[in-house]
Amino acid sequence: MAAAEKDRIARAALSELPTEGSVIIDAGTTSARLAAALPLDTRLTVVTHALPIAARLAEYPDLTLHLVGGRLRHRTRAAVDAWALRAYGEISADVLFLAANGFSPEHGLTTPDLAEAAVKRAMISAARRVVLLADSAKYGQQHFARFGELSGVDLLITDGGLAPECVRAIEAHGTEVVCA
Repeated sequence: MAAAEKDRIARAALSELPTEGSVIIDAGTTSARLAAALPLDTRLTVVTHALPIAARLAEYPDLTLHLVGGRLRHRTRAAVDAWALRAYGEISADVLFLAANGFSPEHGLTTPDLAEAAVKRAMISAARRVVLLADSAKYGQQHFARFGELSGVDLLITDGGLAPECVRAIEAHGTEVVCA
């Protein structure tokens, strides 16, 4: 997926930030673009288990940053396993910006790694609103570990590559779709 499309998805996601409160930002390349797009004067509480996102946001003077710990998964540079699960089990955030390797109405939300899937499930449970940031190339992809249903996603922000029938199929599951 081209960087410009990921940037458009991230910019569209900015409108989903609460004016105050808390957000969780998942690991992933599009999520990292969202972190990079946050205005420097953002006054939110941000929770993440992704080292690249935490490193980027550590410089924001008005932002309260919580870095969730655990075993570092080298491929994604994200914390997984019991510590991460326990931390997400202790919070209630306003919005989760979620990533997935694959999504579809038939197979739900998937990722290749069981430990990542467990953390994603915990994040979904910890948020009142779930915003999936996923490019259209991930539509229809099915990976080993399933972590949720599309009906558990309030909003999908994607690029313009989804066919209208795919958008209708997603919306039939109760998920709003925004094509950036």
